[in-house]
Amino acid sequence: MIDLYWTVIPVMLAHYYATHPFAKSNIWRSTVVILLTWLWSIRLTHSYFRRENWQWGEREDWRFNEMRIQYGKHWWWISFFVVYVSQQVFLIGICLPIYAVNSIDKPWNSWDSIATLVCLFGIVVAYFADTQLHEFMRKNTILKELGVDTVPNLDSGLWRYSRHPNYFGEQLWWWGLVIFGWNVGHGWTFIGSFINSMCLAYVTVLVEQKMLKQAFRAKSYRMYQKSTSVWIPWFKSYKNL
Repeated sequence: MIDLYWTVIPVMLAHYYATHPFAKSNIWRSTVVILLTWLWSIRLTHSYFRRENWQWGEREDWRFNEMRIQYGKHWWWISFFVVYVSQQVFLIGICLPIYAVNSIDKPWNSWDSIATLVCLFGIVVAYFADTQLHEFMRKNTILKELGVDTVPNLDSGLWRYSRHPNYFGEQLWWWGLVIFGWNVGHGWTFIGSFINSMCLAYVTVLVEQKMLKQAFRAKSYRMYQKSTSVWIPWFKSYKNL
C-alpha cells in the first residue's frame, strides 16, 4: 500500500509548509505550487486506482514479490526499513522545494512561470503516457480472453518516442518544483529530485530486465530498445537494427 503515500504526503506537506506560523512566501507562488501539487496528486491517484481496477491494493507490486522471495523470513523487517521508513524520508526530501517556496517572500518572476509550465507539462505527459499504457494492457487482456495472440510491446503514441514516457513526465514534475526552489535561492533542494532520478534509473533497468525475461516479447523489445529513446522522447533510430 506504499503507493498511496505518494498521492497524499506531498499535498499534506504543501499545506503544512504554507500554513506554518513561521512561513514567509509570495502568495501567488505558494498558491500556484499548492494547486499544482493537488493536480499532480489527483492524476497519480486516478492512475493508481485505474490500474488497480478501482480497488484498494488489487495487485501487489511485482518488485515486492521478488524481494520477498529474495529475503525470505527476513523480509518483514527488511521491508520496514528499506521500503517504508526510507520512503517517508524520501518523500520529505523530494518535497524540499515546496518548503523553500514557503520560506522566502520574493516577488513572482519569469522563472516561476517557466517552473509552472514545466510542472504542468510533466503532469500532462505522465497522464497521457499512463492512459496509453492502460489502454494497451486492457486491449491485450481482451485479446487474451478471446484466445488471440497479444501485442508484445506498446510502440505507439508517446511510447513511440520514449520507452518510458510516464517516467519522463514524472521527472519533469519534480524538476519543475526544483526550479521554484532554485528561484527563491534554495538551489540545494535539488538533492531530493536528483536521488529520485537515480532511483528511477535503477527501476528502469529492473523493468526492462523483466520485459526481456518474457519470451514472447523479448525479441521485439530488444529491437524497441535499439530504436527508441529511454526517457526523453526523441525520433526513432534504425541505424543499429
